[in-house]
Amino acid sequence: MEKSLPLHLCHVPNFSIIFNRSHAILHSIAIVFLIYYRVSFLFQETRNRTIPTLPWLLIFASELLLSFAWLLAQAYRWRPVYRTVFPERLPSDDKLPAIDVFICTADPNKEPTVDVMNTVISAMALDYPPEKLHVYLSDDGGSALTLHATKEAWHFARSWLTFCRKYDIKTSCPEAYFSGSQEYHGDYKSSEFEADSENMEEKYEMFKEGIRRAREEHSKNGKGTAINQSGDHSSLIEVIQDCPNEEKQQDQVKMPLLVYVSREKRPSHHHNFKAGALNVLLRVSAMISNSPYILVLDCDMYCNDPTSARQAMCYHYDPEISPSLAFVLFPQTFRNISKDDIYDSQFRSTFKIQWHGLDGLRGPILSGTNFYMKREALLGSFSKQKGIDLMALKRCFGQSSEFIKTLSQEYDPTLLNGGESSSMLIEEMKELASCSYENETTWGTKVGFLYFSVLEDYFTGFILHCKGWKSIYLNPPRPQFLGTSGTNLNDGLTQWTRWGSGLIQVAISRFCPFIYGPLRMSLLQSVCYAELAFLPLFGCLSHWGFALIPQSVYSMAFLCTQRFQIQILYYICSFSYLLFQNIYMKPVGELGHGKMNGGYG
Repeated sequence: MEKSLPLHLCHVPNFSIIFNRSHAILHSIAIVFLIYYRVSFLFQETRNRTIPTLPWLLIFASELLLSFAWLLAQAYRWRPVYRTVFPERLPSDDKLPAIDVFICTADPNKEPTVDVMNTVISAMALDYPPEKLHVYLSDDGGSALTLHATKEAWHFARSWLTFCRKYDIKTSCPEAYFSGSQEYHGDYKSSEFEADSENMEEKYEMFKEGIRRAREEHSKNGKGTAINQSGDHSSLIEVIQDCPNEEKQQDQVKMPLLVYVSREKRPSHHHNFKAGALNVLLRVSAMISNSPYILVLDCDMYCNDPTSARQAMCYHYDPEISPSLAFVLFPQTFRNISKDDIYDSQFRSTFKIQWHGLDGLRGPILSGTNFYMKREALLGSFSKQKGIDLMALKRCFGQSSEFIKTLSQEYDPTLLNGGESSSMLIEEMKELASCSYENETTWGTKVGFLYFSVLEDYFTGFILHCKGWKSIYLNPPRPQFLGTSGTNLNDGLTQWTRWGSGLIQVAISRFCPFIYGPLRMSLLQSVCYAELAFLPLFGCLSHWGFALIPQSVYSMAFLCTQRFQIQILYYICSFSYLLFQNIYMKPVGELGHGKMNGGYG
């Protein structure tokens, strides 16, 4: 009887929907009055006009842009939904599909190695069958320090995972756990737990100290840790595992697979940033584990709840939803944000309003991290197709015959166990991670994560939705992932510049959501994509118009004529002024309140 129970529920807040739509109608009526007032000015006689025509037209254009941006944003509020999952209703562990975890890092100077290793360890501690969990760390810097830290993290994780399983530790990130976020359900008052906890904290401090010493040694030896010192290097792939002669503890739990991947980088080849690194992981992981589902994490976004994989599987395992489901997205939550978040680094509007609204329109936009992606959505499915041309597949996916075999769902990957076959497989994977492998293929254009925009997540999600795939937004009460965000103006401007350039790059291309989207997805969903794509343009032009034109004209007129001073005092007491104030403040508040998406890291 329990098997017939649903794995998930979808809640539609009818009252909120009615309220949102009613508010949109009333606000639209106010905007119509505003447009009528502005247009009527143009029909006045020239001698009756107290304001020059050009500033008036520029302000009118700014108001039209701001009103249009507000109108597009109402698509988010058209049908928001909220979801609940029941992971306890999933089948037994032996029936669950395998998962590959992709973690990308680039520069150990900008991304502290200890924080990266905490993310790796927390991913290994996910509440999922260890034989079906495989963690891949992509090191774009090719840093010897990162490789050394990965090996040390593996050894520490053997004890840490045993400790977490024994006492049912929910905070699976060591740094967060020992910092005070200690949540567990076991017998934490027992003397055995206290002794084990103290012993584990000592091991963790030794682990961090070992990384600090390694960093100092690498700096002294001139090996370097920065990406600009290692931007010209060959590919390196290493499966982290126990030494053959190393003794295992009796109570040690089974460990997930951990693989270190550093793709080849040469100054003469464009590396395509994070999208290029993820595509290399797609190819390398296919040779080792070839899991049907992939969890993508930023290196500073650790797993705060070990049950996220099972929660995502509540949708991916559902036979009614799974065939058309591309990814399940979790929100980004940040642990380093203070109460005085003047730059809205938490992006509250995005993750608490917009993405819930998109979830009711075939799914949210891909947001860089914290999503469980179906491999088939990125690479396609060829197991059911007959008469496939091998040469056509090689033109699409590259010349590796071994990788072509992985495209079949019947492919059984061979894990590295040493010996001649292992060395041959490693050489094959190094070729897959070379900087020239993607030449004359469709990687980044039709398959994998797409390179068209520097905002690879936004554009990849857009194309997936255009192909008919759906997505799910899951926002449980306990944050599934916790990361760090920029807390100063310099960090914010750097991120917003990258996001803005990537969005405009799509907006003014042949993939403009206004043109490319409506015939391939629902109208409201394409409107949401268009609103985000044109947001930097609409927001910039309209805000600059309001910031410069009225102040310049009014200040000059105020200083020159007493008559204008009287008119201004009369105007601010009129109904028209209150109307303008209401219309203007609403969309400005929406644009400024977390509108710029924080998922594009």
